[in-house]
Amino acid sequence: MDACTLGDLLDVVGGTSVRLHTAPAGLGAPVTEVLLYDAEGPLPRAPGALLLAVGTRAAAAGPLARAVAEAGMTGLVVRGPDGPVAAADAHGVALLSVPEDTAWHEAHLLLASAIGARPVSSASGHGDLFALADAIAAATGGATAVEDPRRRILAYSTVPGQPVDEDRRQGILGLQVPTGAGDGEQYRTLFAAPAPLRLPALREGALPRLAMAVRAGGETLGSVWVVDDGTLAADAAETLVQGASTAALLLLRTRAAQELARHRTGDLLRRVLEGTADPAGAAVRLGMEGALRVAAFALDTVGPAELADAEQTGLRLLDVVRLQCEARYGRHACVLVDGVVYALLPAVGEHGGDRHRRLAEHIVARAGQALRVPVRAGLGEVVAGLGEVAGSRADADLVLRLPGPSLPVATIDEVRARVTLARLAEVLGERRELSAGSWQRVLAHDERHGSDLARTLVCWFDAGCDMAGAARLLAVHPNTCRYRLRQVRRLVGIDLDDPDERLVLWLQLRVLAGLGPVRTA
Repeated sequence: MDACTLGDLLDVVGGTSVRLHTAPAGLGAPVTEVLLYDAEGPLPRAPGALLLAVGTRAAAAGPLARAVAEAGMTGLVVRGPDGPVAAADAHGVALLSVPEDTAWHEAHLLLASAIGARPVSSASGHGDLFALADAIAAATGGATAVEDPRRRILAYSTVPGQPVDEDRRQGILGLQVPTGAGDGEQYRTLFAAPAPLRLPALREGALPRLAMAVRAGGETLGSVWVVDDGTLAADAAETLVQGASTAALLLLRTRAAQELARHRTGDLLRRVLEGTADPAGAAVRLGMEGALRVAAFALDTVGPAELADAEQTGLRLLDVVRLQCEARYGRHACVLVDGVVYALLPAVGEHGGDRHRRLAEHIVARAGQALRVPVRAGLGEVVAGLGEVAGSRADADLVLRLPGPSLPVATIDEVRARVTLARLAEVLGERRELSAGSWQRVLAHDERHGSDLARTLVCWFDAGCDMAGAARLLAVHPNTCRYRLRQVRRLVGIDLDDPDERLVLWLQLRVLAGLGPVRTA
């Protein structure tokens, strides 16, 4: 099991629960345990420990920083924001804090749990299951396998000399139990039985099995199978009961470790997307280096029924995106943030952008079918590395904010003009001095008199201030355009000879008034 580091700890509990003020030795400093400060006795020698400054005000904890360093500890934890940062830096120890209203026993439990809840070290996460399979095989006298509910083989015994059949060989080679006639009925019977069952061979040349379901509460976690050639130990069934119980504990522990690892990865990815994570450290932990882009996926909800179930549907969308991305890129980084699923897509080769778009289109189609809710995707700019991911995420978010289900998948480059105008609308609308002006007088005149001055101005600007071109866009005579423009000058008081006035008026009418270009046939 790898040692927990300060960075690992903050990945789990960092943020509002625990705040890091300084770490002179870096985030790679080991964290081994959490100790409570006892003012009545000397500090023990405890390399890697964190000391909780119980009974000491944060502002007065400077001497403790020196004591922590002399005891070989990694850091000091105070309560409240005004801790001794300078003293911690001077003595080379990390300084962390918990909120002022946090009880010390709660802080101790939180930090100790985060340090102790470490993922198992084997690549598959089932190292102890192999040892269990060997122990069951040795005690029962039959080759043993542990499966999950989908009949995938999680672990198998390697005790030499025990009889096996072709099903066992093929299952281990593919880590999947071969399917055949009668298998389904055997599994249904097994999962309904409260005790071990002796199951007959279903194929010629196969051997019978002694099997038992693995359960935790009312949930079936898998099953344990022992090859039965007729020479099993007399107490094989009792051994299997005990083995299934142990398997349940191991599977639950593995699940908890995987959930913790997923939580840590998700928290790290959130900070990467916000631009607050250390890029170098994040690249190592996420296993992602080089150019990449952010793809954002969101439900295109259309009614209250979809909105009511949006949270659960968002989690299902995350599963779909993660599955499809991992199928193409292996280990992958996906996270759900405020209803949007973000994925980091490696940009490899000249045609990476095309692959990204095809992948996004495939995910949108598959997710729409599986969730029965329309899904949209936005792809940000390709950036050089994790340090620039926040910009690519902002691009993807802007794409998603564009209206219209007619655009289910788009890259930022494909909609750059629309995105720019949308952002301009936000900026202009937020500032009174940018949103005020003659465009409002034009719209007010049109509303009072039923005229079409605003549309005429937009068409004239779009035509490069060419009267004939504006007339074609409006499908009117050029003299009508001339008359309307004279009305603008005389009644509204706009100087159309000023190029700056024309530019600002065009932007305000297009962006704030929403008067888009007129398309000719």
